[in-house]
Amino acid sequence: MAENFERDIPTMYTNEEPKKAGQPLSDFLLQLEDYTPTVPDAISEHYLHTAGFNSTDPKIVRLVSLAAQKFVSEIANDALQHGKTRGANQNTKTKGKDRRYMLTMEDLTPAVAEYGIIIKKPHYFV
Repeated sequence: MAENFERDIPTMYTNEEPKKAGQPLSDFLLQLEDYTPTVPDAISEHYLHTAGFNSTDPKIVRLVSLAAQKFVSEIANDALQHGKTRGANQNTKTKGKDRRYMLTMEDLTPAVAEYGIIIKKPHYFV
């Protein structure tokens, strides 16, 4: 069994500087200033304001935008996985070709149900 002894070496014997408790968070906040999330800050700020949250710090709004982007991307990824498994169960003629996937309600409904969101089609779409 190979063990990794490098991680057990105290920092005083290496050339690395020891990190403080808040160092990774402050580094993340500095990187957050340069990053432009998919959800614009104005939209996040609007919804935060309508929810009753007022902040003068743009880093907080950017952090909420990043969290919203992560939430939407996880739902989209879960829906893609549901679509792939549903497509694998069907008999397809194009096994060797690249497949294009489309986001459908059949894939989206179980993906958001994992997060406690229930989607029902209106009676006129049934």
